[in-house]
Amino acid sequence: MTTVSDQGERESAAEPDGSEEPGKKPSRAGRDLPAAITVAVALGAAILGSLFTVRYLFIGIIAVAIVVGTIELAGAFRRAAGVRVSLIPVLVGGQAMIWLAWPFGQQGAVTAFVVTVIACLLWRLPSGADGYLRDVSASVFAAAYLPLFASFAAMLVPPEDGVGRVLSFMIVVVACDTGGYVAGVLGGRHPMAPTISPKKTWEGFAGSFTAGVVGGALSVSLLLDGHAWQGVVFGAAIVLTATLGDLMESLIKRDLGIKDMGTTLPGHGGLMDRLDSLLPSAVVSWLLLTVFVPV
Repeated sequence: MTTVSDQGERESAAEPDGSEEPGKKPSRAGRDLPAAITVAVALGAAILGSLFTVRYLFIGIIAVAIVVGTIELAGAFRRAAGVRVSLIPVLVGGQAMIWLAWPFGQQGAVTAFVVTVIACLLWRLPSGADGYLRDVSASVFAAAYLPLFASFAAMLVPPEDGVGRVLSFMIVVVACDTGGYVAGVLGGRHPMAPTISPKKTWEGFAGSFTAGVVGGALSVSLLLDGHAWQGVVFGAAIVLTATLGDLMESLIKRDLGIKDMGTTLPGHGGLMDRLDSLLPSAVVSWLLLTVFVPV
């Protein structure tokens, strides 16, 4: 679950204090572009391969991605702020949310989430009162932000037209990221949120919006037999949630004083740095496609 870029306007290639790696000139894209493209193509091939063979394998890809993302997030919290996420309950409960969303839908995912919250409250008890609220809050946030949101992507798979639903979701996210990358790198001049993500520009957002709306109109009408206007609404909504997802993770990283959540993906940073736009978009995708194209 990844894309080539999120508007080509990630956090600066420099460290948070503004220093750059000595002897290395950053690209205008702010990343190792060949490595980023290679990783994106490989992951895209894995996603397409799962969808066009046994589509339920896509749920397995989601599950693995959430394990890696959760470990990255918990590690970033611990290293940067001394916050201890209850990792075992969040990992186990996260898998339950994703896999129970397959046969039982939102009821299965929400039930697993509630049980996970209770487990996090109990897991932290033996460590005493110092930092209890802080650590439990971080654990509940991690459980909601990653596996609960990701369970909505898993819920796109089971319907007969599940491949079309997943592809529509992925096509729009890739289209808005790629459109934003091109527009942002080539013509970005006006910062969108300079105190949060300095390299995001309104020109990049315009590129994202245009590409996302076109991608939505085409995918919903051609893959799901929906109306073009539904695809336009779908595309616009995904662009907004993907952009907000990027900005929210940027705020988290700035609060922690870090550049990337991890180093799992060459040219991308951590896997969490690729999931930021996908996670909230999965929720909105499921909601809108459920309304526009009922099962």
